[in-house]
Amino acid sequence: MRFRILGTLEVRAHGDRITLASPRQQRALAALLLNANSVVPVERMVDALWEDEPPVTAVKQVRNSVSALRSRLGEAGASIVTDGPGYRLQAGSDDLDSLRFRRHLAAARGLAGQAKLADAVEEIRAALALWRGPALDGLRTTTLAGRAAVLDEQRAEAVELCAEWQLRLGEPGEVVRRLTEFCGEHPIRELSHLLLMRALAEEGRYAEASAVFHGLRRRLADELGVDPNPDLRRLHERILAQATPAEPDTPAELPTAVAEPPPAHHFDRAVAELAEAVTWQWRAEAELRSLHRPQPIALRWSADVRPGRPALRGDLDDIAGTFAALPTPQLLVLGEPGSGKSVLALMLTLELLRVRTPGAPVPVLLSLASWDPRREHLDRWLAARLADNHPALLTAREYGRDAPTRLVLGGHVVPVLDGLDEMPTDLRVAALDALDQTMAGGRALVLTSRSAEYEQVRRESGPVLSAATVVRLEAVDRREALTYLSARQGTGQDRWRPVAERLRREPGAPLGRVLRTPLMVDLARIAYGRPGADPAELLDAEDDGVLEGRLLDSFVPNAYAQVPQPPGRNPQTSPSGRYTAAQAAHWLGFLARHLEQARSRDLAWWQLYRAVPVRTRSALVGALVAVFFVVTGWVDEGPGLAAIYGVSFGGAAYLTHRFGRAPEPLRTELRFAGAAGKFAGRFALGAVVGVLLGLGWSLATGLVVLLALVFGLVFAVHVWLAKPVDASRVASPGTILRNERTGAIALAGSFLVSLGLFDGMAFAFTAQTRFLPVLGGRYDLALAVAGGLAGALFGFFMARGAAAVCYGLAGAIAGGQVFPPATNPVLPFVVGVCFGGGIGLAVLVTRAWGNYFVHHVWLAATGRLPWRLMRFLDDAHRRGVLRQVGGVYQFRHARVQERLAGGSVPRV
Repeated sequence: MRFRILGTLEVRAHGDRITLASPRQQRALAALLLNANSVVPVERMVDALWEDEPPVTAVKQVRNSVSALRSRLGEAGASIVTDGPGYRLQAGSDDLDSLRFRRHLAAARGLAGQAKLADAVEEIRAALALWRGPALDGLRTTTLAGRAAVLDEQRAEAVELCAEWQLRLGEPGEVVRRLTEFCGEHPIRELSHLLLMRALAEEGRYAEASAVFHGLRRRLADELGVDPNPDLRRLHERILAQATPAEPDTPAELPTAVAEPPPAHHFDRAVAELAEAVTWQWRAEAELRSLHRPQPIALRWSADVRPGRPALRGDLDDIAGTFAALPTPQLLVLGEPGSGKSVLALMLTLELLRVRTPGAPVPVLLSLASWDPRREHLDRWLAARLADNHPALLTAREYGRDAPTRLVLGGHVVPVLDGLDEMPTDLRVAALDALDQTMAGGRALVLTSRSAEYEQVRRESGPVLSAATVVRLEAVDRREALTYLSARQGTGQDRWRPVAERLRREPGAPLGRVLRTPLMVDLARIAYGRPGADPAELLDAEDDGVLEGRLLDSFVPNAYAQVPQPPGRNPQTSPSGRYTAAQAAHWLGFLARHLEQARSRDLAWWQLYRAVPVRTRSALVGALVAVFFVVTGWVDEGPGLAAIYGVSFGGAAYLTHRFGRAPEPLRTELRFAGAAGKFAGRFALGAVVGVLLGLGWSLATGLVVLLALVFGLVFAVHVWLAKPVDASRVASPGTILRNERTGAIALAGSFLVSLGLFDGMAFAFTAQTRFLPVLGGRYDLALAVAGGLAGALFGFFMARGAAAVCYGLAGAIAGGQVFPPATNPVLPFVVGVCFGGGIGLAVLVTRAWGNYFVHHVWLAATGRLPWRLMRFLDDAHRRGVLRQVGGVYQFRHARVQERLAGGSVPRV
């Protein structure tokens, strides 16, 4: 029997997990495991089982729970024995993970005492590997929490001890990797920050070490009203002077042969430019969505009453001031579907940016739908989204290394997170728990969610974000709705009078209920705002769902209504007239269904391949690659060799895309500075491949040297394709696509030339030397080994593990084939072009743009998407159907996406 409490409570027997359905049984077992091999009095068991006042029968219920627990554990239940005034769980050192943790920790301390630091690090890593999260995660009552907190503190001390030993061993990079995330989870733990600063300084990353210090100092002042301890202040002064940092036990010197880091003011400029970029991004979105034309509909809110605090109420104009005045800058915005949560988040972001002072944190509005809290820490996800949306921040020469992470961990970003309810149901509890843990120190946060979904999560997870002020959006007042709807009608027009009369006479009718959310009011304005449209059509609906569906269905047709274009129209900023409402509804419906199946709100062009079934897309790529190699083999020696080439390389492409990792877009820009070392390493690797191929096919010395130079350059030149030194401050899907396309075509073209040159040479100039011929001289094992190694290196260079295996096998199968030399001088050229084309295509589809291109062509050819997809998406963005969030698009509202995904046919 194995018990685990370093994380969630788990019990396993013979590899199978034993479920304890009753929370009371779980708490009883937790109390016994926290005091393993010691007596737990019944009174303490009562405190552990009941958070509040225990019932009169508490003692009897404890006995019943222990009895049920023994029965549930089977044979291991005998380890729970009655001992005097309570119960004792007898556990060996291998039965309970907390005992194993302490055993490893004691062994590590002993090894360190013997000056065996490398062994001590391995031992303490084994201890830390037992942890899966906070001790007894999700199961803490007041009584259990105290003992669990002791374990958590022991873990934190072990992390710091491991970091200190690794610094003595000269492993600062590993310390930075581990402590960056740990300090994000423990934002005011001073020793952890001191060790992280030392590690960064030893790597020559002085600006980042200074940023860690300033972030800690700000949090300590805000939360505790104190300054960092003297050791931290002295270390910071020495870092600024690039001198020797103080170390608790052994003095060490900062490395002197390091590159000069960027000046601190460059990182300050990153903060200012991020603020400017976010302002431009959301100001453009507000304009495209006509949020100021007419004035935004009045969104009124009221805060949940909290003891000792005044009641808060207000509207859009008040929300930024209210947030700035909160004692803890955490705001939770709740509302019904379509109540205006996203609009409030957007307007709050813009207002906070408008009143922002230099050096203040930057509000960044993000959709939560793309975050998986089970796999990615919140701060890591925030940094990744900053990098995706604003790639210029990744320019190390301008802002230092990993500026997005430093912005997040340094407290320079206020996350405005929209749509907790839009996350998959099974992730909401984990997300809220992660938010609570990360933001527990009082970091600034704005979070929006539908009320029902948030309350459900709260019931499952217990109290979270207790310091946050909860704001609930109120229904739209009918007079304000009418004012908004009729704001742009001319003098003397009374088209909205029938609607106004119905709302006054029957406020509880379907029309009155539906027009109580800003989304539906805005859709009504779009549907009936044009002259000639009759709002009286709204009066005949007798059901809320029917009326909502009608308004949602009218959105796309009205957005794509054909209207005369004014002279002098700017095609770069105005919608085009090339799409009909029927076409738009068909294509948008397909994209909406794709996002619903992916459980996402982010429409990213590089993830479009997921809209094609996995077998279909793998077969499609495999078939395209196979075509080039079939032609190559046919020209070489007829249909037999054509089949071998086609199956081997087509199969490699199929398996790579079936089981390999999907490509993500890379940001490419020609860069020479600081790349000499990597260039030399890549050149050497390419040269080895060229020599292997040249010698394997018995080419002349001059040709081998030529191949070595060509392959060396092909492998090395891509070191120069690095993150951009200058990118658009507000990344867009189009700019990311164009940037990625440049790198993909350059990479594919270089391999086309190099491998095409080799195959043409092999066909034309091979000396036909046989090394280890088999199968009657038709296959050579030595050539197979050379081809396999070259294929494996080629595959690893393209897509790592899976591709290395697949293309290594393909290279061995095809490379070992022996065929006669060319008799026609034109044939080597044809063979080289076909072979190089196949290799180039294989490379292209391992890049995000090539993968997108192939699958987009397939989807367009089958009528599911337009041929010029990015132009269509950009047009939909201009019409307000989509919104742009950095490098991805999103539907304007989740309800619109859900309605389009449902397959309803809009009126046209």
